[in-house]
Amino acid sequence: ERSRLFGLARSSWADYDRSLISAGGGVYDRTVKSVPISPQARAALGLPDDVVKLSPPELIRAILLAPVQLLWNGGIGTYIKSSSETNADAGDKSNDAVRVNADQLRVKVIGEGGNLGVTALGRIEFCRNGGKMNTDALDNSAGVDCSDHEVNIKVLLDGVVSAGELDIEDRNPLLAEMTDEVAQMVLQDNVSQNYVMGISRAESARMLNVHRRLIEELETERGLDRGLEALPTDAVLKRRLEEGTGLASPELANLLAHVKLALKADLLAGDLPDSAFFAARLPEYFPTPLRERFGAAIKKHRLRREIVTTMIANEVVDYGGVTYTFRLGEEIGATATDTVRAFAAVTDIFGLHDIWGRIRAADTTVGVRDQLELETKRTLDRASRWLLTNRPQPIAVGAEINRYRVGVRELAPKVPGWLRGHHVTTLTDQAADLVAHGAPLDLATEVFGLLHLFPLLDVIDIADITDRSGEEVGALYYALNEHLKIDWLLEAVSHLERGDRWHALARLSLRDDMYSSLRSLTLDVLSGGDPEESADEKIAYWESKNQSRLGRARAALAELFESGTHDLATLSVAARQVRSMVSGVGAQSEVPR
Repeated sequence: ERSRLFGLARSSWADYDRSLISAGGGVYDRTVKSVPISPQARAALGLPDDVVKLSPPELIRAILLAPVQLLWNGGIGTYIKSSSETNADAGDKSNDAVRVNADQLRVKVIGEGGNLGVTALGRIEFCRNGGKMNTDALDNSAGVDCSDHEVNIKVLLDGVVSAGELDIEDRNPLLAEMTDEVAQMVLQDNVSQNYVMGISRAESARMLNVHRRLIEELETERGLDRGLEALPTDAVLKRRLEEGTGLASPELANLLAHVKLALKADLLAGDLPDSAFFAARLPEYFPTPLRERFGAAIKKHRLRREIVTTMIANEVVDYGGVTYTFRLGEEIGATATDTVRAFAAVTDIFGLHDIWGRIRAADTTVGVRDQLELETKRTLDRASRWLLTNRPQPIAVGAEINRYRVGVRELAPKVPGWLRGHHVTTLTDQAADLVAHGAPLDLATEVFGLLHLFPLLDVIDIADITDRSGEEVGALYYALNEHLKIDWLLEAVSHLERGDRWHALARLSLRDDMYSSLRSLTLDVLSGGDPEESADEKIAYWESKNQSRLGRARAALAELFESGTHDLATLSVAARQVRSMVSGVGAQSEVPR
């Protein structure tokens, strides 16, 4: 009916066909003195039985305060503020009479199809009281994305028309032909952005310290204005840390936007968008008819650098997470370009995009999908750090993919057979827990097994420098891991408090030390082992030749295990004892860097 009215030359709500309205409903002019409230309207609005009429402003307030699932604001004006704000703070005098406070709302979700239907502080108050919403910028981002596609497509078509490759009369029909495909591209971008928002909300409390440091960096390095962006002060963040709560969804949405803007600025300032590997992504931005007919013109698009940069920044943040690039910079001094290169290599080597696609398409709850995707981030993070610390810099993305992808894909199916002891039961238990909540069994098993594939990077390098097969090295590596209980120590490190930046760096250093020791120990055992022997036979021979040194280290580790105290200090000692098991400087040689 609204579509019919829109198509009329002149129309108003008075032209609405009232026979289409549910029983008890109607259309009323806002200038009338009062509106009768039917029993059906009272029930829908959650009003007392004695309310039989309301003035138009009172009725609008009642609609805003209705106990419903979704309040969709598609109009003009600011209708909701925080309880700490005055109507003057809202800056919309025309709606002062109908505006309500966020802490009075009984709705579960607010969607903003208009601009500033809720004040920034009102959004935060609503979410802090259990409601769910984003920001108007995020909810309306599809419109901006659609406009970007339209402009960039028209720039391309104007160029091919000028070059005589397309007749002017064919331009508009071609644009119309691509409407549905562009709409699908835009929707996919926004689905992806909302996934990262969901995951960010799920781990908001746990990541508050990291978010605090990220906000500080954006403030000092990028000129972020916390007051303007309604981001919490240090005092508020400290209070939330004590409460065990994190950033609210609107705050995360603002943080997401600034992280993307910062990453785009850094990438545009360098040559990464021009590199062959990333520039090859450009055609993906355009609909199929343009890719098929005007491939050469696409490569010469005058905004190609900006388009590629936007694609890359969206992908890295939407899949890597809001703090991915920041943490790599904080932990190992990686630049924005470094992190993007690492992301591209790791996602290809481990086939993460395929896994993410299957997670997001899985027929299960949002919470289960979030948990599955969060688990994949552990592999992304560790493998990214590995490439940034163990391979020549800057990462040659194509070369690193060629070096590791085939080996990882070939050895991955063998890893479950190499796992021993608690690794097997832990993997089964983790998968079973999510399966019980609706996750597909095969997908859950694959996702929780993904972290066990990360060491294959070391396995492939060790096989390369020792001229042994990947299967021989892999079997020994995982056997040593279980035999020396190194993974048990790694698990204990994972359970340490994140704390401040220095605690986080200490945790990472411990983990890196243990992985480095396991790599060196594998090289050590291989140096004296027969290729024809089993992994257990190699380990037994190695132990027989190094009884004195291993005995001291094992005694110290046994004491630590039995103490039951697994804090930063004890685990640091444990890491040192593991390192002491490596014999001689020569045996400790690392893989080429």
